[in-house]
Amino acid sequence: MARILLVDDEEAVRNAVARRLKRNGYDITKKASQAEGIEEVNSVETPYDVVVTDMVMETPDSGLEVLKAALTRDVFTEVIVLTAYGNVANAVECMRRGAFDYVEKNVPGVDVFELLDAKVKQAMERRQSSVSGIRRIERYMK
Repeated sequence: MARILLVDDEEAVRNAVARRLKRNGYDITKKASQAEGIEEVNSVETPYDVVVTDMVMETPDSGLEVLKAALTRDVFTEVIVLTAYGNVANAVECMRRGAFDYVEKNVPGVDVFELLDAKVKQAMERRQSSVSGIRRIERYMK
């Protein structure tokens, strides 16, 4: 079962996203701040498969800090950044720093839960492919 860390300071968003992802079979851990998210990333024995983080929490760059912590811990963790304040500069910066994707919460006519579910599935596929490739390389290096 895929393990997902969800970091968002808005309780309603955190709970709604968690419910949706749990319904689809994911093991969800919820944290309410940048600090809690980073502490969780650094304290768990096994890194998370996917981290979904809000961009703006304590600071405008909270999401980037969670992204940095997740990728420092495990380069194969896929990070999806959520935002209610989407702009091209933030999206580019997140992707440049290694985010899997950048998703706006408030796009008219788009079911953000459906979109996020699809992005998590894609992120898991990429993670599994990356880890599988490294395992093959390790087998041949022995």
